[in-house]
Amino acid sequence: MKRKGIITALMVCLIIGWVAKAGAHFGMIIPSDDIISQEDSKTITLNVMFSHPMEGQYMEMEKPKKFGVRIGKRNVDLLGTLKAKKGKGPGQTKYFTWWQATYKIKRPGDYIFYVEPKPYWEPAEDCYIIHYTKVCINALGLEQGWDEEIGLETEIVPLTRPYGLWTGNLFTGIVKVKGKPVPYAEIEVEYYNKDGRVKPPADPYITQVIKADENGVFSYAMPKAGWWGFAALNEATWTIKGPDGKDKPVEIGAVFWVRTRDMR
Repeated sequence: MKRKGIITALMVCLIIGWVAKAGAHFGMIIPSDDIISQEDSKTITLNVMFSHPMEGQYMEMEKPKKFGVRIGKRNVDLLGTLKAKKGKGPGQTKYFTWWQATYKIKRPGDYIFYVEPKPYWEPAEDCYIIHYTKVCINALGLEQGWDEEIGLETEIVPLTRPYGLWTGNLFTGIVKVKGKPVPYAEIEVEYYNKDGRVKPPADPYITQVIKADENGVFSYAMPKAGWWGFAALNEATWTIKGPDGKDKPVEIGAVFWVRTRDMR
Protein backbone atom coordinates (compact mmCIF):
# COMPACT_ATOMS: atom_id res chain seq x y z
CA MET A 1 0.00 0.00 0.00
CA LYS A 2 1.30 3.45 -0.87
CA ARG A 3 1.95 5.90 1.97
CA LYS A 4 -1.03 8.10 1.03
CA GLY A 5 -3.28 5.06 1.24
CA ILE A 6 -1.85 4.08 4.61
CA ILE A 7 -2.47 7.54 6.06
CA THR A 8 -6.04 7.58 4.72
CA ALA A 9 -6.75 4.14 6.15
CA LEU A 10 -5.27 5.10 9.51
CA MET A 11 -7.43 8.23 9.69
CA VAL A 12 -10.53 6.17 8.90
CA CYS A 13 -9.66 3.56 11.54
CA LEU A 14 -9.10 6.22 14.19
CA ILE A 15 -12.42 7.92 13.40
CA ILE A 16 -14.30 4.62 13.47
CA GLY A 17 -12.56 3.67 16.69
CA TRP A 18 -13.60 6.92 18.38
CA VAL A 19 -17.22 6.40 17.43
CA ALA A 20 -17.13 2.76 18.54
CA LYS A 21 -15.43 3.40 21.87
CA ALA A 22 -14.90 6.66 23.68
CA GLY A 23 -12.08 5.33 25.83
CA ALA A 24 -8.61 4.78 24.40
CA HIS A 25 -6.60 1.57 24.17
CA PHE A 26 -3.68 1.40 26.60
CA GLY A 27 -0.90 -1.09 27.11
CA MET A 28 -0.37 -1.43 30.86
CA ILE A 29 2.32 -2.55 33.28
CA ILE A 30 1.12 -1.95 36.84
CA PRO A 31 3.54 -3.01 39.60
CA SER A 32 2.56 -3.76 43.19
CA ASP A 33 4.74 -0.81 44.26
CA ASP A 34 6.82 1.86 42.54
CA ILE A 35 9.31 2.58 45.35
CA ILE A 36 10.98 -0.25 47.26
CA SER A 37 12.61 0.68 50.59
CA GLN A 38 14.82 -1.38 52.89
CA GLU A 39 11.77 -2.30 55.00
CA ASP A 40 9.64 -3.44 52.03
CA SER A 41 9.37 -6.89 50.51
CA LYS A 42 11.90 -7.18 47.70
CA THR A 43 9.54 -9.29 45.58
CA ILE A 44 7.16 -7.30 43.39
CA THR A 45 4.21 -8.33 41.23
CA LEU A 46 3.65 -6.82 37.79
CA ASN A 47 0.30 -6.93 35.98
CA VAL A 48 0.60 -6.68 32.19
CA MET A 49 -2.65 -5.82 30.43
CA PHE A 50 -4.29 -4.27 27.39
CA SER A 51 -7.38 -2.31 28.35
CA HIS A 52 -9.46 0.83 28.59
CA PRO A 53 -8.08 1.97 32.00
CA MET A 54 -10.67 4.56 32.96
CA GLU A 55 -13.59 2.29 32.11
CA GLY A 56 -11.99 -0.86 33.50
CA GLN A 57 -12.57 -2.78 30.28
CA TYR A 58 -10.19 -5.65 29.40
CA MET A 59 -9.11 -6.64 25.90
CA GLU A 60 -7.68 -10.01 24.92
CA MET A 61 -3.87 -10.03 25.11
CA GLU A 62 -1.70 -12.75 23.60
CA LYS A 63 1.58 -13.60 25.29
CA PRO A 64 3.84 -10.60 24.51
CA LYS A 65 6.66 -10.72 22.02
CA LYS A 66 9.04 -9.18 24.55
CA PHE A 67 8.95 -8.51 28.29
CA GLY A 68 11.95 -7.40 30.26
CA VAL A 69 13.63 -4.96 32.60
CA ARG A 70 16.47 -2.48 32.13
CA ILE A 71 18.81 -2.33 35.07
CA GLY A 72 22.49 -1.43 35.24
CA LYS A 73 22.74 -0.31 31.59
CA ARG A 74 21.45 -3.60 30.20
CA ASN A 75 18.13 -5.16 29.19
CA VAL A 76 17.20 -8.44 30.86
CA ASP A 77 14.69 -10.82 29.23
CA LEU A 78 11.82 -11.76 31.56
CA LEU A 79 9.39 -13.20 29.02
CA GLY A 80 9.50 -16.64 30.63
CA THR A 81 8.24 -15.26 33.96
CA LEU A 82 4.83 -14.25 32.57
CA LYS A 83 1.81 -16.29 33.58
CA ALA A 84 -1.62 -16.02 31.96
CA LYS A 85 -4.56 -14.66 33.99
CA LYS A 86 -8.23 -14.03 33.23
CA GLY A 87 -10.36 -11.01 34.04
CA LYS A 88 -13.42 -9.02 32.99
CA GLY A 89 -14.58 -5.50 33.62
CA PRO A 90 -17.96 -3.89 34.34
CA GLY A 91 -20.55 -4.99 31.79
CA GLN A 92 -18.22 -7.49 30.11
CA THR A 93 -19.77 -10.94 29.72
CA LYS A 94 -16.61 -12.86 28.84
CA TYR A 95 -13.21 -13.19 30.44
CA PHE A 96 -10.13 -11.81 28.74
CA THR A 97 -6.48 -12.84 29.03
CA TRP A 98 -3.90 -10.68 30.77
CA TRP A 99 -0.47 -11.52 32.21
CA GLN A 100 1.34 -11.42 35.52
CA ALA A 101 4.97 -11.74 36.60
CA THR A 102 6.91 -11.60 39.84
CA TYR A 103 10.40 -10.17 40.15
CA LYS A 104 12.84 -10.07 43.05
CA ILE A 105 14.84 -6.88 43.57
CA LYS A 106 18.48 -7.77 44.20
CA ARG A 107 20.30 -4.44 44.14
CA PRO A 108 19.69 -0.67 44.41
CA GLY A 109 18.75 1.36 41.37
CA ASP A 110 15.99 2.18 38.92
CA TYR A 111 14.27 -0.75 37.23
CA ILE A 112 12.51 0.06 33.95
CA PHE A 113 10.10 -2.73 33.03
CA TYR A 114 8.92 -2.85 29.43
CA VAL A 115 6.70 -4.90 27.15
CA GLU A 116 6.37 -5.24 23.39
CA PRO A 117 3.06 -7.01 22.69
CA LYS A 118 2.09 -8.96 19.64
CA PRO A 119 0.05 -6.87 17.17
CA TYR A 120 -3.56 -6.51 18.28
CA TRP A 121 -6.10 -6.67 15.46
CA GLU A 122 -8.92 -4.20 16.02
CA PRO A 123 -11.66 -5.10 13.49
CA ALA A 124 -13.78 -2.08 14.41
CA GLU A 125 -10.89 0.18 13.38
CA ASP A 126 -9.53 -1.98 10.52
CA CYS A 127 -5.97 -1.62 11.82
CA TYR A 128 -3.39 -3.21 14.10
CA ILE A 129 -2.26 -1.75 17.43
CA ILE A 130 1.11 -2.23 19.13
CA HIS A 131 1.75 -0.43 22.42
CA TYR A 132 5.35 -0.39 23.64
CA THR A 133 4.82 0.11 27.36
CA LYS A 134 7.14 1.06 30.23
CA VAL A 135 7.05 1.67 33.99
CA CYS A 136 9.90 2.57 36.35
CA ILE A 137 10.44 1.24 39.88
CA ASN A 138 13.01 2.72 42.26
CA ALA A 139 14.76 0.38 44.66
CA LEU A 140 16.71 0.92 47.86
CA GLY A 141 17.42 4.62 47.46
CA LEU A 142 19.69 4.70 44.38
CA GLU A 143 18.01 7.06 41.90
CA GLN A 144 19.93 6.15 38.79
CA GLY A 145 18.71 5.06 35.36
CA TRP A 146 15.12 6.35 35.24
CA ASP A 147 15.77 8.44 32.09
CA GLU A 148 17.49 5.71 30.06
CA GLU A 149 16.09 4.54 26.72
CA ILE A 150 15.24 0.90 26.11
CA GLY A 151 15.66 0.97 22.32
CA LEU A 152 12.02 0.25 21.46
CA GLU A 153 10.40 1.17 18.15
CA THR A 154 8.77 4.07 19.97
CA GLU A 155 8.99 5.17 23.60
CA ILE A 156 8.40 8.01 26.00
CA VAL A 157 11.60 9.10 27.71
CA PRO A 158 10.78 10.86 31.02
CA LEU A 159 12.22 14.30 31.71
CA THR A 160 10.59 14.25 35.16
CA ARG A 161 11.74 11.56 37.58
CA PRO A 162 8.83 9.09 37.17
CA TYR A 163 8.36 8.18 40.84
CA GLY A 164 7.99 10.06 44.12
CA LEU A 165 5.26 12.19 42.53
CA TRP A 166 2.62 14.07 44.52
CA THR A 167 -0.89 14.64 43.22
CA GLY A 168 -0.77 17.79 41.10
CA ASN A 169 2.87 17.33 40.06
CA LEU A 170 3.76 17.90 36.43
CA PHE A 171 4.96 14.88 34.48
CA THR A 172 7.12 15.78 31.48
CA GLY A 173 8.44 13.47 28.80
CA ILE A 174 9.71 13.37 25.24
CA VAL A 175 8.11 11.22 22.54
CA LYS A 176 10.50 9.31 20.30
CA VAL A 177 10.16 7.02 17.29
CA LYS A 178 13.26 5.09 16.25
CA GLY A 179 15.22 7.18 18.75
CA LYS A 180 14.23 10.57 17.30
CA PRO A 181 11.85 13.14 18.83
CA VAL A 182 8.40 13.43 17.26
CA PRO A 183 7.31 17.08 16.84
CA TYR A 184 3.71 17.81 17.86
CA ALA A 185 2.97 14.19 18.77
CA GLU A 186 -0.48 13.57 20.21
CA ILE A 187 -0.61 11.99 23.65
CA GLU A 188 -3.65 10.39 25.24
CA VAL A 189 -3.83 10.36 29.05
CA GLU A 190 -6.00 8.11 31.20
CA TYR A 191 -6.39 7.35 34.87
CA TYR A 192 -6.42 3.70 35.98
CA ASN A 193 -9.88 3.68 37.51
CA LYS A 194 -9.37 0.28 39.11
CA ASP A 195 -12.21 0.41 41.61
CA GLY A 196 -14.61 2.28 39.31
CA ARG A 197 -15.15 5.12 41.78
CA VAL A 198 -14.45 7.88 39.25
CA LYS A 199 -17.57 8.59 37.18
CA PRO A 200 -16.68 10.73 34.13
CA PRO A 201 -19.52 13.22 33.49
CA ALA A 202 -19.01 13.06 29.70
CA ASP A 203 -16.90 11.13 27.17
CA PRO A 204 -14.15 13.78 26.84
CA TYR A 205 -13.32 13.26 30.53
CA ILE A 206 -12.44 9.60 29.94
CA THR A 207 -9.36 10.30 27.84
CA GLN A 208 -7.41 13.54 28.17
CA VAL A 209 -5.65 14.65 24.97
CA ILE A 210 -2.52 16.81 24.83
CA LYS A 211 0.13 17.56 22.20
CA ALA A 212 3.88 17.73 22.37
CA ASP A 213 5.79 20.81 21.26
CA GLU A 214 8.09 21.10 18.25
CA ASN A 215 10.74 19.09 20.15
CA GLY A 216 8.41 16.22 21.05
CA VAL A 217 8.17 17.37 24.69
CA PHE A 218 4.87 17.27 26.61
CA SER A 219 3.71 17.94 30.18
CA TYR A 220 0.62 17.04 32.20
CA ALA A 221 -0.40 17.77 35.81
CA MET A 222 -2.12 14.76 37.38
CA PRO A 223 -5.15 15.79 39.47
CA LYS A 224 -5.77 12.58 41.43
CA ALA A 225 -3.73 10.01 43.34
CA GLY A 226 -3.19 6.69 41.57
CA TRP A 227 -1.74 5.35 38.34
CA TRP A 228 -1.70 7.50 35.19
CA GLY A 229 -0.95 6.29 31.67
CA PHE A 230 0.49 8.37 28.84
CA ALA A 231 0.13 6.97 25.30
CA ALA A 232 1.82 8.78 22.41
CA LEU A 233 0.33 7.47 19.17
CA ASN A 234 2.01 7.43 15.79
CA GLU A 235 1.76 5.60 12.50
CA ALA A 236 4.25 2.84 11.74
CA THR A 237 6.23 3.05 8.52
CA TRP A 238 5.27 -0.56 7.85
CA THR A 239 2.03 -2.48 7.47
CA ILE A 240 0.73 -5.92 8.46
CA LYS A 241 -1.41 -8.23 6.38
CA GLY A 242 -4.93 -8.26 7.75
CA PRO A 243 -7.38 -11.15 7.96
CA ASP A 244 -8.56 -10.27 4.44
CA GLY A 245 -5.01 -10.48 3.07
CA LYS A 246 -4.71 -6.71 2.51
CA ASP A 247 -2.07 -4.41 4.02
CA LYS A 248 -3.36 -2.77 7.17
CA PRO A 249 -1.99 0.32 8.94
CA VAL A 250 -0.36 -0.08 12.34
CA GLU A 251 -0.83 2.28 15.26
CA ILE A 252 2.33 2.25 17.37
CA GLY A 253 1.95 3.65 20.88
CA ALA A 254 4.67 4.72 23.29
CA VAL A 255 3.14 4.23 26.73
CA PHE A 256 4.51 5.23 30.15
CA TRP A 257 2.84 4.71 33.55
CA VAL A 258 3.47 6.80 36.65
CA ARG A 259 1.96 6.85 40.14
CA THR A 260 0.94 9.84 42.24
CA ARG A 261 0.14 10.04 45.93
CA ASP A 262 -1.77 12.59 48.02
CA MET A 263 0.05 14.63 50.64
CA ARG A 264 -1.22 13.76 54.11
